[in-house]
Amino acid sequence: MIHRSTTLLLCMVTLIACTAAAQTRDTAATVHAFSVQQCVEYAHKNNNQVKNALLDLQVQQQTNRGITSAALPQINATAGLTDYLKIPVTLVPAEFFGGAAGTYAPVQFGTKYNASAGINLQQVLFDGQVFVGLQARQTSIDYYQKNIEITEENIKANIYKVYYQLVVSKTQVDQIDANIERLEKLLHDTKAMHDNGFAESLDVDKTSVQLANLQTERLKTVNTINNGYLGLKILIGMPVKEELTLTDNITDEDIKQNALDSAYQYENRKEYQALMLSKKLNEYNVKRYKLSYFPSLSLNGAYSKAAYRTEFDVFNKGDWFTTSYIGLNVSIPIFDGLQKDANIKKARLQTRQVENQLEDLKLSIDNDATKARNDFKSAIATIDYQKRNMTLAANVYNQTKKKYELGLASSTDLTNAQTDLRTSESNYISALYDGIIARVNYLKATGQLK
Repeated sequence: MIHRSTTLLLCMVTLIACTAAAQTRDTAATVHAFSVQQCVEYAHKNNNQVKNALLDLQVQQQTNRGITSAALPQINATAGLTDYLKIPVTLVPAEFFGGAAGTYAPVQFGTKYNASAGINLQQVLFDGQVFVGLQARQTSIDYYQKNIEITEENIKANIYKVYYQLVVSKTQVDQIDANIERLEKLLHDTKAMHDNGFAESLDVDKTSVQLANLQTERLKTVNTINNGYLGLKILIGMPVKEELTLTDNITDEDIKQNALDSAYQYENRKEYQALMLSKKLNEYNVKRYKLSYFPSLSLNGAYSKAAYRTEFDVFNKGDWFTTSYIGLNVSIPIFDGLQKDANIKKARLQTRQVENQLEDLKLSIDNDATKARNDFKSAIATIDYQKRNMTLAANVYNQTKKKYELGLASSTDLTNAQTDLRTSESNYISALYDGIIARVNYLKATGQLK
């Protein structure tokens, strides 16, 4: 039976898988024969968490395009046509027209139809905030790329655990089948001995009960494994209706291979790399707000034409009058209610927060790596111990069976030996499960998961 503490991950993905399986249709299934690396590569293309992380990167790329646009020329075209239903009236001194001093005469200036068309240009020549934004573009891309790697690594770790647990499950089923075969032979022999008066009917019943229990255990184990396959499909983003077979094998020697042979560094952890990039982005923020105290310089220019008509014939005849200019604008910040100072202090505080998070992460990495190393060492020792114990239990069973056949051991002795063998086999499988999880956790904690 699968050990409870070592199959938590399988149980979690099984719950998801059972729900998804209920929604599948009976259609021709595509068959995939995957190594663990192929499962990882498939997940990188199909897992929705990875897809969303990739979309986050694309969103940032478009944000960077917006930042770049602030440093590029801004060109706009304008056009307009005005029909003055009532031409505006302006008051002028009446004495201009021979009237009395101190009085005003209403005068209409302009024409009924006015048309205009032009083009405007603006170009930033110097703006510290814009330039810092341009410098920070690549760091922001690197940050989101690192988040993609973190997402992929977390999924990869779970794939390794579930994949190799399913691989080890083959050994578990083989062991159950071997025990069923032994009990079937024992039941046959016990019935023969009973028929000849050398065994009691109770011995036959005991063996039958053991056989029925093993057959039930096999059904439950196979069902758990099948649901585990469904869970792995969900994990890698594969449709449940498609078939998946596993091509890799793993032994206790594979689990122990190159174990605990290298020291770790904080920089090997992708979470640490991401926080370092976050710190760098906050430092850019501080720099950006500091440069907001500097004047900004921009170039602007315009070219336009205008027409004035008393009749609606602006496009047929008459003059179009040209206006054009080019100029420099300087914006000098003087006082903004201390907003810039507040922004700088806020950015510095956020940088200090990231520095504190880095220190916390170092402590967490130390804890994870030390605990994972201890668990891995314990798992390796347990595998070796349980393997030797399983070999001894098999020898004890074989010797007890021979004695039973010779009438030198009781059926109780044989039942106990059979139970001890099954327990030792179950413990060995549990040790392999624990070893797989411990190895993956150690490699991930030390930044060596490939």
